[in-house]
Amino acid sequence: MTSLLTTSSSRLTISARIEERLRQGELTQDRVDEFRDFLVEVDREFMQHRIITNNAYTRWFREGRATDEELVYFIQQFSVFSNQFLIAALQKVINSATLQQSRASREILLNELGVIYRKLGQTGSSRVTQSAEKDREGDPELVSTEGTVDGGICRFQAAHFEWLVGVAEGLGLSYGDIGKRKQGSPTTLHFCDELIRLYGSADPQIAEGASFAVENWAAAGFWQELEDGLTRIKQTRHPHLRLAFFTWHNRVEAQHAGHTLEELEEVYFKPDFDRTKFIQGGREILDAIAVFWDGLNSVTSDQ
Repeated sequence: MTSLLTTSSSRLTISARIEERLRQGELTQDRVDEFRDFLVEVDREFMQHRIITNNAYTRWFREGRATDEELVYFIQQFSVFSNQFLIAALQKVINSATLQQSRASREILLNELGVIYRKLGQTGSSRVTQSAEKDREGDPELVSTEGTVDGGICRFQAAHFEWLVGVAEGLGLSYGDIGKRKQGSPTTLHFCDELIRLYGSADPQIAEGASFAVENWAAAGFWQELEDGLTRIKQTRHPHLRLAFFTWHNRVEAQHAGHTLEELEEVYFKPDFDRTKFIQGGREILDAIAVFWDGLNSVTSDQ
């Protein structure tokens, strides 16, 4: 997917698509200049947020020094967030302002629940060549990172939470040991509740800001740091640890961020766009994300 906006030295800039709309007279120079100023504000308030630029926990985690106790705690807390995200994602679907936004939200939710992305032009029954390293890449029939859930096949084993169960089992945990709200720490539950309140907000301006911030946080590199740390742990201590949940998310999040960039252009130029609420939704969810990671960081042995 072509992103609406591009980054230059980590800065959001006007895209060629916006420039083309200006040339065609669809947008005035004043409106494009206002949009450029807005991108500067988004970059400052979102992209330069400390949890995007300097996540202390994932920077530590990538070294692979987490003890087994710390690793178990991480998986439990991350699984609670992962499961509670389903509630926020469903609310986002329900509260979508347009059918197009509803479909974009359902793409994410249904894939989380096990509907496999289908590339356009590919039938639902098409088979994909098996990967040489199935654990790292995931079963290619279950973990496509491109396409649409429309016409895709639903498989229980493709549900993201089932992949987390596989990780947990490698650490001596069972299905009942992860993903439940009762297992969440106060900082984890704060993040989960803020996801439901902001990402799933009935106020479309708040929800758009939160969605843009969440997806760009997810695409900013923390998945790579988690994958690096888990790969080191797998190589040194737990050779049977299954990593597909983390490697798949590391590959797919840029596609999700691309969706939100398209949505940002669409909503910004609507007459009812509320710049203040958009920034509010994004800032508040990023602050909640920071609470989650700070909570994990506070229990590491390096503190």
